[in-house]
Amino acid sequence: MESGSKVQQMTYKGHIKNGSVVLDQPVPLPDGAEVTVDLVPTESVVPLFESLKDAIGKVEGLPPDASSHKRHYLYGHLKS
Repeated sequence: MESGSKVQQMTYKGHIKNGSVVLDQPVPLPDGAEVTVDLVPTESVVPLFESLKDAIGKVEGLPPDASSHKRHYLYGHLKS
């Protein structure tokens, strides 16, 4: 790209198929064009808290400081 030339910002819609971005319409983008992908939240996106809510608070027999020293109990790190 020549010095001083401007790049026009464009927005295209698409979806994810098999882990790749597929645009809904053919777009004449050159190979190597830099792009940014913004995820548009949909109703099917469930927050992690919601998907784990049935398990939260169910584990028994953990030390009282398990949450603040999880690396110690999981990996043997020194408590800080």
